[in-house]
Amino acid sequence: MLGFVVMMMEILGVILGVLISVAFFTLFERKVLGYVQLRKGPNKVGVMGVFQPFSDAFKLFTKESVMIFTFDFLYYFCPVFSLGVMLIGYLLITWDGSFCDFVYGILYFFAVLGLGVYSIFGSGWASNSKYALLGGMRSVAQTISYEVVFSLVLLIYLVFLGSYDFGEFHYYSIFYFFYFPVFLCWIICLLAELNRTPFDFAEGESELVSGFNIEYSGFGFAFIFMAEYGYIIFLSLITGIIFFGGMMLFFGFVTMGFILVVRGSYPRYRYDKLMYLAWKGMLPVILNYYFLVGGILILSMIFF
Repeated sequence: MLGFVVMMMEILGVILGVLISVAFFTLFERKVLGYVQLRKGPNKVGVMGVFQPFSDAFKLFTKESVMIFTFDFLYYFCPVFSLGVMLIGYLLITWDGSFCDFVYGILYFFAVLGLGVYSIFGSGWASNSKYALLGGMRSVAQTISYEVVFSLVLLIYLVFLGSYDFGEFHYYSIFYFFYFPVFLCWIICLLAELNRTPFDFAEGESELVSGFNIEYSGFGFAFIFMAEYGYIIFLSLITGIIFFGGMMLFFGFVTMGFILVVRGSYPRYRYDKLMYLAWKGMLPVILNYYFLVGGILILSMIFF
């Protein structure tokens, strides 16, 4: 019984830690965007606006939720499902900022990543709105296209590692410069997977009036919002451990800052160019790297 209580306290601590991190990350984003646009960000609620995220959360959770005309269980379930999938991804990360000794961690990572698109498409379909449905359909096509490249980037590492354990990445820091083109492809895929500028087509405000979440308000919008920013922190940490070895926390923070600066610097891409970039731009680069890696392994087997 005591062990169960301790386990539940640990799970609750992880959940609270992630949600508080999400709250302060939203403040960090608004501050960065403020400086990028030569203005001040939130600075009224508390010292330098430090309590602004909690004020926003209180407003969202006390705001009246929109009730759609036809009751649909999926409409209310998808935001909760999205938040839950985001939280279970953090099971890969331990208290000291390293990854658990999880033999099939990479497969678990792809399973968590693949589930995220279902909540977006389900939210768009169940909202009974053509704008929300178009946002959901865009997200599905975009995610399928870029998860192919996303997976192939990691599989290049797996050829060298011979393991599905994230902990093995610590031993291959010597390949950082060798993988620089792959790293650029990973960063582009990261922005597309997270629906972030310049690839935020699921939330295209200019043409879809906020996209898949247009019919959500109150707690539903808050759950979608927290899940989106939780994914940003999670994938930034993944980027840190894959490409920078043991310096996961520092480079994860750098990746988060880069994502925010990109949002303040670039306009939205064109959708057909997004697909062209995935299938005719990055996919050939990754496949050519497979030939290069295969040649290196064959030569090493022959001469060593």
